[in-house]
Amino acid sequence: MSTLHVLSHSPFSDSRLDSCLRLCGAQDAILLCGDATYALQAGSAPFKALEVSALVIFVLAEDAQARGLSLPEWAKSVDYPGFVQLSIDHDKVNSWL
Repeated sequence: MSTLHVLSHSPFSDSRLDSCLRLCGAQDAILLCGDATYALQAGSAPFKALEVSALVIFVLAEDAQARGLSLPEWAKSVDYPGFVQLSIDHDKVNSWL
């Protein structure tokens, strides 16, 4: 059973990303949107944590672009229709509010 974990809060203001990474299973994926895209700042602790995880990482393209962030090779860009498709493709969706 796979879960899509949706994160929208900055990883520099709380521990949601760390908690999510601890709970993710091998079939799970993470979607970064909103301020969670700041985890893509190269060299930061959140960037390194995502980079070494064995998880598939998706990023809402519009949010990364709005923040001037480049996507690393290990992150996959999606648009809003792609977000909907990810929600369909996974058994569960967990929004980390």
